[in-house]
Amino acid sequence: MAAVATALGDAPVAEETGRLRQIAALRSPKILAGFAILAIFVLAAIIGPIVYTTDPSALSTAALQGPSAAHPLGTTATGQDVLAQLLVGGRVSLFVGFVSAAIATIIGMLVGVAGGYIAGLTDEVLSVFTNIFLVIPTLPLVIVISGYLPSRGAVSVTLVIAITGWAWGARVQRAQTLSIRRRDYVTAAKATGEGIVRILVWEILPNEMAIVVAGFLFTVIFAILTQAGLAFLGLSSVSQWSWGTMLYWAQNGQALPAGAWWWFVPPGLCIALVGSSLALINFGIDEFVNPRLRAAGITARPTLQRRRRPGTSQAPAPPPANAGFVSPGERFTPVAKREKSRQRGEGES
Repeated sequence: MAAVATALGDAPVAEETGRLRQIAALRSPKILAGFAILAIFVLAAIIGPIVYTTDPSALSTAALQGPSAAHPLGTTATGQDVLAQLLVGGRVSLFVGFVSAAIATIIGMLVGVAGGYIAGLTDEVLSVFTNIFLVIPTLPLVIVISGYLPSRGAVSVTLVIAITGWAWGARVQRAQTLSIRRRDYVTAAKATGEGIVRILVWEILPNEMAIVVAGFLFTVIFAILTQAGLAFLGLSSVSQWSWGTMLYWAQNGQALPAGAWWWFVPPGLCIALVGSSLALINFGIDEFVNPRLRAAGITARPTLQRRRRPGTSQAPAPPPANAGFVSPGERFTPVAKREKSRQRGEGES
């Protein structure tokens, strides 16, 4: 009864501690900083073109002019407004990053979890299929696939990145599922007659959400960089504005030799800041999930010291300094003989 009462008493404490840890994770400086930076870019991409209505493709005679009141981020070699291109291009870059990452994460989750749980021939076939995509270099594969597409718009690039970016997430999900499928709660779910789909959705996936979120965030970074690389190489639609397209036209317009830093620095800085914000969020989640990386977490409830009754001693006497010491000559003697010789020595003294 005492053990049951203790367990019932500790259950609310454990639940409260879990809630406090979740609150502490949301208040992590890294997560807050990452969400703040990312929110600024998302709002700028959504609201920016509505507020700043300058046409990013409009030509003018103000060529290669620095930042001014009329053009806050200057103009290009053909007099186009850099800020307008930056705001409109943010929509395409973020769209490609998040949508392709979501598709790649879903594919990797289905392949990895299904293969790791079902095992057998299904796991072998899915593992071979995953290893093929892992062995082939990603960027050359993306270039080859995008070269055969009839359209090189944002949707086509999104599908190409999603098709080529799911394999490493599936590998991690498979390894985690192989570990979780042997847990007691999964065995109990099997014993109660639950189906495979219900076990995967309600027992396995909730315990892998931290890995899924981390994989999703890094896939977003990978997708944004890949889209920028394709646009910079001219393998995507150069008429559709994105941060990579801005770098492509800046390189063709010799912006660096001309000293027009306002043409190529803003898109590159935006890509770097968005990637840094997603990395900060991922590091904050990793510190919350991994106790070894948690700098300052919520510890368990400290054990309560029993109050000393009046008249009792404060603490037991400490053991002697040479307690447990065995001399080299006594190491290979029997225990009983060793004790007798020690008692004889104390009696003689």
